[in-house]
Amino acid sequence: MIAINIFLFLLAIDFIGYSFRLLNKDIADSIINLTANPFISLFIGLLITAIIQSSSTSTSMIVAIVASGSIQFSDAIPMIMGANIGTTLTSTLVSLSFITNRDEFRKAIGAGVVHDFFNILVVIILFPLEYNYGVLTNLSSAASNFILGADYVVQDSEFRYFLFTKPVVLFIGGLIPYPVVLAISSFVMLAITVKFLSKTLYKSITGGSREFLQKYFFGSPYRSFFWGIVFTAGVQSSSVTTSVIVPFVATRKISLKQSFTFILGANIGTTITALIAALFKSEAAVSIALVHLFFNLIGVLIFLPFPIIRNIPVRMAKAFGRLAMKFRIAGFVYIIITFFLIPFVLISFNKEEGNEKDSDVKIEESINKPVNPTDSLN
Repeated sequence: MIAINIFLFLLAIDFIGYSFRLLNKDIADSIINLTANPFISLFIGLLITAIIQSSSTSTSMIVAIVASGSIQFSDAIPMIMGANIGTTLTSTLVSLSFITNRDEFRKAIGAGVVHDFFNILVVIILFPLEYNYGVLTNLSSAASNFILGADYVVQDSEFRYFLFTKPVVLFIGGLIPYPVVLAISSFVMLAITVKFLSKTLYKSITGGSREFLQKYFFGSPYRSFFWGIVFTAGVQSSSVTTSVIVPFVATRKISLKQSFTFILGANIGTTITALIAALFKSEAAVSIALVHLFFNLIGVLIFLPFPIIRNIPVRMAKAFGRLAMKFRIAGFVYIIITFFLIPFVLISFNKEEGNEKDSDVKIEESINKPVNPTDSLN
């Protein structure tokens, strides 16, 4: 039963990505050239991951682009940071399914956005360090050289659960050629599967006992952190584990503070897939996967050991939960502005600015171009 629920959940995620790709098929190709600007590159990673609903997919795409030489490895690092923020959209979407119950919605939206706030705070810390000193670039390059050595041979392989869901997605997508209908149906399916999955896992793991869950899985911050790594590495999707936690918090089976340390572990566990996949690709792929690992690892080292710092994202999430309970539209507004409106506006603005500069350069070249006297005679 758990396996069927997980498959349906992953199917819903891929349906969301498939429907949004139909609506926005030219977005990725048209914005890749903007990655020379690190700030815009960050929002490109966020937007693409929010659209396709999978950091594994967006990271794989970034790896392929870097390996092809289209963009530099250092230019792709802000995209990885953005992808970490974009992937948190799933759990935030799941929290909206509790909107009919004020108290549950307050707790659910807090559990959904605490992941967002953590990744946003880590980006605020690491982005300037990467921009000014190349911290992640140097760390990942050194680790990649140490792991692979000089005689590493590139191999071709693919490692992704989409291999199993792809036939179903393409078949049903062919029967329903309406991206909007597919997207809405996918969101409904996502909310339903997460609720069933959380109930099934709760009964299977604990026998329905809240005390068992508290004692063996969330008894201490480090215990819940450990299980976050284990469960996420096992299902190879942080979207599954972080989304399942939302109903647990909403129904008071665990606290928001306990869920946060579990989410920290999930952030580490989700890097396993990319590391496994990268070992069958190029050195650039391994370096990108290591960037993903180091980003999350540094974030954990900053927040996990110190209770005062660890409580910052939790307090922010609680405050937002109270706001969303008072103004329920706030959850929808937050998602639209954070994951779509701001990235899309900034990327579009930067693109138009780039086009104007190209136009100015062409005009200047035409003005400064030497005039051939024979041209005036013709």
